[in-house]
Amino acid sequence: MIYHTMIVSFDQPLPDTELDQYLTDIERVMLDSGLVRSVVTRRHLPIPGEEAIPALIATAIVQVAVADTEALAKAFTAPGMHEVIEHWQARHPYKVAWANHEPLV
Repeated sequence: MIYHTMIVSFDQPLPDTELDQYLTDIERVMLDSGLVRSVVTRRHLPIPGEEAIPALIATAIVQVAVADTEALAKAFTAPGMHEVIEHWQARHPYKVAWANHEPLV
């Protein structure tokens, strides 16, 4: 099992409803690919002062579980994936950092 953990950082704050819809859209397109075992999304929990740190600070975390790296590569070419990404990038630009890894626990 491989996990693909994405740290998603929107350039500007989003209304809660917009962030919820983004997370729903990402989860749906990943699951619809038929290539992922699970998708978990969570909001970042901010702490006071973190904005002073020169780092990519998350808006949300998305973690996708797949069987192997081949399934992961195919998931990102699944129908609808690029459309969802382009839709959200056009509305609310964001950056993503990620790590592919084995289970942490």
